Amino acid sequence: MPSRLASILLLAGALAHTTTAHDSHVEQKRLPGTWYQPDDHPVHALFKRDGGASDGITYAPVGSPEWTAGYPPGAPDITQLPPAWLNALHAAEAAGKIPKIPVSTMVAGGEPTYDGFDPNKPEVCSATYQCRIQGDLWDGPPGTLALSFDDGPLPPSPALYDFLQSNGLHATHFFIGSNILQYPAIFSQALANGDDMAVHTWTHPYMTTKTNEELVGEFGWTMEIIHNSTGGRLPKYWRPPYGDSDMRTRAIAKEVFGLTTVIWNQDTDDWSLHEAGGTTLDKIATLMQTWLTGPKTPGLIILEHELMVDTVGAFIAAFPLMKSNGWNMVSLAQLDGGAAYQNADNSTSPVNPGQVADLSVQEPPSASGSSSAPSSKPTG
Repeated sequence: MPSRLASILLLAGALAHTTTAHDSHVEQKRLPGTWYQPDDHPVHALFKRDGGASDGITYAPVGSPEWTAGYPPGAPDITQLPPAWLNALHAAEAAGKIPKIPVSTMVAGGEPTYDGFDPNKPEVCSATYQCRIQGDLWDGPPGTLALSFDDGPLPPSPALYDFLQSNGLHATHFFIGSNILQYPAIFSQALANGDDMAVHTWTHPYMTTKTNEELVGEFGWTMEIIHNSTGGRLPKYWRPPYGDSDMRTRAIAKEVFGLTTVIWNQDTDDWSLHEAGGTTLDKIATLMQTWLTGPKTPGLIILEHELMVDTVGAFIAAFPLMKSNGWNMVSLAQLDGGAAYQNADNSTSPVNPGQVADLSVQEPPSASGSSSAPSSKPTG
């Protein structure tokens, strides 16, 4: 049975050379050209190119061959990581900030296991086992429905972006870095709409199965492509694929890249639509009815995907119920006082001219490869 990520990559390959009328429209948009980047920000040195007082770089146009050439076509090669990233990792390790717990092992459809360690104990605290680490985000404030979607950008995404925009809504998109590389025009549509960019890793692996250096590559390249393609924005949040996180992975995210870990408190299982034994649109509608008409404490963080036409459709179908039950719908990344990025005061407008980037979108390049898909597992 192919995994969910395998389905994503097959869809990506099949449509890589297709430029729709919608894509052509997006390519004509000019995005904001400047963004605030304070010089004393702790992760500033990891993504700043010249070491001077300001970035001073005009980045390659999004979607251009020069832009594409700056990123790995598949799984990040740990021998090719920027030294600044590795130095930051090693400094955090030396300071005792990265727990020395083993890399997990996992069989298809199973749960992560740790040699000699209990995943429920505080030293590991695996999110897969519903162990909550203080500081990670699982719940929203009372009465709040935090809008977020995983796995984009993909060909079904523009319909979601159009719906959000037409209803005056913004969402957080936990983007797969290699999908941004594949679909730059769709990525730029979400940005132009004023939605928030967040990290869903470069190739969507089970993160607890990766070494420290491999984790740095998964985080770093996704941060890099978002930073270089948005005028310098640095995401504040990441969501682990499959919800697979623990004390070690979240520590690397936080200590090296300043990222806060986001999970969820309700799961539609929408990724499994059309899979044998998977969910159905009727089941999702029933779940939404229960959640949206139920208690408003805590607020809802629902796991949803922009993976296929029907996952987008399931959200759109539930929207009237969200409105009629009085939920305060807000982009997940703006729950913390509207600060969706680490280096900006808000999500929608520059604070201070800092750097100029050419954010026009060129014709997307031909399909570039992604890493092999992880084994299938029935989680988000």
